[in-house]
Amino acid sequence: MLLFCPTCSNSLIVSRHPSTGRNALNCPTCPYIYPLTYRLFERRNIRRKEVDDILGGEGSWDNVDNTAVQCPDEVCGGDRAYFYMVQIRSADEPMTTFYKCMKCGHKWREN
Repeated sequence: MLLFCPTCSNSLIVSRHPSTGRNALNCPTCPYIYPLTYRLFERRNIRRKEVDDILGGEGSWDNVDNTAVQCPDEVCGGDRAYFYMVQIRSADEPMTTFYKCMKCGHKWREN
């Protein structure tokens, strides 16, 4: 809650009233003081922003190409993988290639 001074329109700050010692709304530029006789607060429930998956989320592997590449998992031994390429670094760097093994589903990337 933000309140403004009725005489000079500056924002009021919470400070101690000089004579009573209780909280008051005080203008920092003029002598306006509004003593607080009751609790003054405002509570708001803020809804969190939904975070988007940068690299595609659930549907990132739908409709992607596949290529002949060896799976890095020694147990699998798969020789084909889905892949897609994304520019995640500066423009003078090469694109990063993301792979997903067609046999075991293991995911890895190459720069």
